Amino acid sequence: MTNESELNFDIVIIGGGNAALCAAISASEGGARVVVLEGAPKFYRGGNTRHTRNMRCAHDSATATLSGPYGEDEFFDDLLRVTEGQTDEPLARHMIHESKDMLDWIAQQGVRFQPSLGGTLSLGRTNSFFLGGGRAMLNALYQTAERAGVEVLYDAEVTELEIEDGMFLSATFKSGQQSRRVRGRALIAASGGFEANIEWLKQYWGDVADNFLIRGTPYNRGSVLSMLLAQGVQPIGDPKQCHAVAIDARAPKFDGGIITRLDCVVFGIVVNKHAQRFYDEGEEVWPKRYAIWGRLVAAQPDQIAYIIFDARSLDLFMPSLFPPIKANNIGELAQALGLDAAQLSNTIGQFNQSVREGNFDPNILDDCHTENLTPPKSHWARKIETAPFYAYPVRPGITFTYLGTKVGKDARMLMTDGKPAANMFAAGEIMAGNVLGKGYAAGIGMTIGSVFGRIAGREAARNARN
Repeated sequence: MTNESELNFDIVIIGGGNAALCAAISASEGGARVVVLEGAPKFYRGGNTRHTRNMRCAHDSATATLSGPYGEDEFFDDLLRVTEGQTDEPLARHMIHESKDMLDWIAQQGVRFQPSLGGTLSLGRTNSFFLGGGRAMLNALYQTAERAGVEVLYDAEVTELEIEDGMFLSATFKSGQQSRRVRGRALIAASGGFEANIEWLKQYWGDVADNFLIRGTPYNRGSVLSMLLAQGVQPIGDPKQCHAVAIDARAPKFDGGIITRLDCVVFGIVVNKHAQRFYDEGEEVWPKRYAIWGRLVAAQPDQIAYIIFDARSLDLFMPSLFPPIKANNIGELAQALGLDAAQLSNTIGQFNQSVREGNFDPNILDDCHTENLTPPKSHWARKIETAPFYAYPVRPGITFTYLGTKVGKDARMLMTDGKPAANMFAAGEIMAGNVLGKGYAAGIGMTIGSVFGRIAGREAARNARN
């Protein structure tokens, strides 16, 4: 390798999404010379951030874009509920506390937010939505980073990390037909999980992973994570845990994004290929429980299920990319879905008989429920009886995996001997397993990325100066 192919920077950041850009801007604010190695082409830059819409941050009062307060304790309670206690509490509380500053800081970087969202997502008080979505947010962060002198290299897939005793020395990456090396005083890994690596998923899930759809970028193959773990970085997280939701089975294998997600589970019933229900569709408001459905469908035969509802519910949720399958009666619907008509009619008949309709309210945990039915439907239970009838086929849609690198409050990676790495930091999905032992709450992935990205950039710049 010739010297002409070698680059030198204070901070080397691997990844190109929200976490990487927040880290780059923060490190630049600290006076560091920063390079961002984005493995994707420029058009596809940004990892899973391209598909996001909002972020969840603690705040003490209503704002121009949030309808009310969302305190640190409530945020932590929501996190405990979705993770069932599987979180690093000191680190999670630290993240939540730091999130209170993030909305102002993100806005200072040029990101704009839209007015608070109403409707059945119930997020107007807790989550801030980006004006123009994730791509608009990314474009603003890239503009700010580049104005600050951050150098961004695209199609720069990292193939090797040179690490000695927990100290990062250099990274080798592809650049066209040649390999180049970049040396740095500190490394920030913000390169996502391994969800696009189906063979790696199959190590833990078996052949059922062949039926998974990947909602996010096809570039998150986990190569950097694999290199770090192979060189003594301490792992965190269950490799089978992930942010997995039910998405339209007609979605593409990769990169379908948020428009393939279906928000209508709570308004109908969900059956498997045998036309049988298998879980309580009305357990909790959608933002707190929607992320369980990917794993639930993954456990069903052939990893396929069907959301079924009637005409009364058609306009209660955000439409997805694909139109629902429509029929004039249950028999026709079963035929269109390839289900046994008698079994589906029986399942819906038993459900309808058990429904106790009260005051239906899609915005709260209402009193419409079932009695003497297994599994029950705890809220929003209404008879499926008003034609036409509708259905969506769904499969598990994996957004990102939770196996990652263990970090401390300063976003510094920890080694397997328990000691902090000398100059290696992590932010975003690659370390999300520290906070998310399981489960998911809407917008928290962006919280993890932005908070720890900002911390990692600040601390890496400080480390480089020293």
